[in-house]
Amino acid sequence: MAERESPRDVVRAACATYGEDTVIDWCVAFLTGEIPGEAAYGEELPKLVAITGADNPGGWKAPVDPVNYYWIRVWAARAFLYVWRDDVVDALRTAANDPAWRVREHVARITAQRELGQLVDALLPMLDHELPRVRAAAVRAVGAAGEFEHADAIRPLADDPDQTVRAAVERALTNLEERLDRPVH
Repeated sequence: MAERESPRDVVRAACATYGEDTVIDWCVAFLTGEIPGEAAYGEELPKLVAITGADNPGGWKAPVDPVNYYWIRVWAARAFLYVWRDDVVDALRTAANDPAWRVREHVARITAQRELGQLVDALLPMLDHELPRVRAAAVRAVGAAGEFEHADAIRPLADDPDQTVRAAVERALTNLEERLDRPVH
C-alpha cells in the first residue's frame, strides 16, 4: 500500500499545479457551500481530489450519502492551515457557526495558528461544546489570538471535567499574559 501524502504536501502540490489563489478560491467555495456537496462529488470532483489527494475523497461508495458532505468543509478548512490569504477570514467567520463540529474545530485551530484575533468572539460559543476537543481548540484559539477581556470567558473552564481542557486553559492564560504583557489572572 502506498504511503499517503500529508495534507500539507497535498495542498502544496495543488497550489503548485493550479496556483495558490485558485486553490484558496476552491476551498472558500467548498467551505461556504458555494460548491455544494452534490457538485463536489459531481462536476467539481477534480477540485476536491486536488485538495484531498484522494481519487475518491472519503472512500465512500457512489452516490455519496449527503450525511458525509460536511467532510468537504472539513477538508477545505484544513487547507487554510497550509495556505492563506487574508480574505479567507470572512469564510472562517461563517464557518465558526457550521453545523459540523469538526469544521468549527478547524476554524479554532486556524485561528490559533494564524493568530486571527478578529475571529475570537465567533469562537466563544465553542467553549460550551459537549466535546472536550472542541472546547480545548477554542481555548487554545483564545490564548493565541484573544484579548484581555477574553480571559474571563475561558477562566471557568479551569474546572472542566476534562484534563486536556484544563491544561489548555492554563496554557492559554499564560499565553495571553505573555502576548499582552499584562496579568490576566
